[in-house]
Amino acid sequence: MALMLIINPGSTSTKIGLYRDDEPVQIETLRHSAAELAQFPRLLDQFPFRRDLILAWLSDQGVAVTDLDAVVGRGGLLRPIPGGTYQVDEAMLADLRVGVQGEHASNLGAPIAAEIAAAAGGCPSKPAFIVDPVVVDELEPVARITGRPEIERRSIFHALNQKAVARRAARDLGVPYERLNLVVVHLGGGISVGAHRQGRVIDVPNALDGEGPMSPERAGTVPSVGLVHLAFSWRYTLPELSRMIVGRGGLVAHLGSNDAREVEGRIQAGDAEAERVYRAMAYQVAKEIGRAATALSGQVDAIVLTGGLAHSGMLTGWIQEQVEWIAPVKIYPGEDELQALAEGALRVLRGEEEAQVYAEAAGGR
Repeated sequence: MALMLIINPGSTSTKIGLYRDDEPVQIETLRHSAAELAQFPRLLDQFPFRRDLILAWLSDQGVAVTDLDAVVGRGGLLRPIPGGTYQVDEAMLADLRVGVQGEHASNLGAPIAAEIAAAAGGCPSKPAFIVDPVVVDELEPVARITGRPEIERRSIFHALNQKAVARRAARDLGVPYERLNLVVVHLGGGISVGAHRQGRVIDVPNALDGEGPMSPERAGTVPSVGLVHLAFSWRYTLPELSRMIVGRGGLVAHLGSNDAREVEGRIQAGDAEAERVYRAMAYQVAKEIGRAATALSGQVDAIVLTGGLAHSGMLTGWIQEQVEWIAPVKIYPGEDELQALAEGALRVLRGEEEAQVYAEAAGGR
């Protein structure tokens, strides 16, 4: 059985887990205070700090680095690449060091995984991997085109959870993921709706930039001219306006809260405005599912709802009412990114698929 260390860096925490094959042995969330992180000018400067905390935790579990068979990190903002499991290489690390598509805490996953794997023995016996980073790009050429040639649609979405849950749904349906057409909806602080055609996400809004349905924290797609007028009202700086779209949009903007449980409590207490806005969010998700079904030419085997908000019977019920005529709706609440990372690495270790080469995949876009 393979012993794997899984690493998922977030903005104020690092989630880590030890897995024997796909079974968790120990899981921990290492939290980092604002004061601790303030000493690092750039995000990548946090590398030794987070690495050392992980190594200390590993020692506390009585596990030597050399006991590990693989180390798996969360993929960061790399160049656009197809989905899959990638062995960490120098080309990948170089792109993360310069922040080729920006800085994000997940950029630390591959460098930390690579250093710990090297200490364990290195390739090929002790590899470091990433799995389905947010930059997974399998869009059809027609899906990239917008009404302005200066602006091309980008694929940045909850690829790790969408792909993992799509595979889970495929197992439950008894059909390989690569033979199914699915619409997969990640319902969280951000919401993404992907059209999965036979193992590839051929169309999906850029959830990172707030495209698609509004969500608890993101405005979603808004009327273009209205946004231009807002920008040129000179009431807001560029960072302020960006924050209004991503971070302070959606439920936060309308209701002052990004907590769906609080919003549902207000609805149950008779708050008509909360219900109006929450229903609008469900309505926009349902419309996006319809768009994804069109991208699949109406040939949809199942609609899959996942993410933290999929725990809400109220929200998923409203969505299901509007879309179940398209295809059966399957609900998998929550997201388990550590599990998804472990499963992706395990597919390679078991020989079920080959590890992708980042330099080749990124150069072929």
